[in-house]
Amino acid sequence: MSTAEWNVNVGTGAGSLPPVNGAPKKRLHRVHTVRVQQGISIRSAARRMKSTVLEAESLEAESSNMLLSTLYKWAEALEVPVSDLLVEEEDGVLSEPVLRRARMVRIMKTAGSILEKSPNDAIRRLASMMIEQLVELMPELREVSPWHSVGQRRSSEEQGRLAENPIPDEFFGGASW
Repeated sequence: MSTAEWNVNVGTGAGSLPPVNGAPKKRLHRVHTVRVQQGISIRSAARRMKSTVLEAESLEAESSNMLLSTLYKWAEALEVPVSDLLVEEEDGVLSEPVLRRARMVRIMKTAGSILEKSPNDAIRRLASMMIEQLVELMPELREVSPWHSVGQRRSSEEQGRLAENPIPDEFFGGASW
């Protein structure tokens, strides 16, 4: 197979595998499936990885061939261990431990949101107790953030879309401010 058959983005380690002898493309990872299960939008995942939405979409294709460092970025963005992103079974079904963990993460996000948004002290106490019990069952849940109500707020280090793609002065008719 020649290197011309590969469609590789060297900067990110992304690429698509060509079909071998007409066979379907091999599944290399399950980033998309885990992202959907975690309830994280492609936009949020891209922002967390400091990449564009288009780049994240091409990377999460099951047949994309990515660098191990990129897989680690996905794991951090999705708040899962790298092993959860690897393909285990040929039939495409996620293993029971991965499914159980995804469900626990969703419960933790919901409990965190209740704690954060509830105006009632009694409900906040119950949510706090629930969070403590979940962390007791699965300590890594301590790092899980609550659901975002409108959209994820940017940290002070992150730039908005306008800073990443400034609008040229010509757009405003060349007027100087």
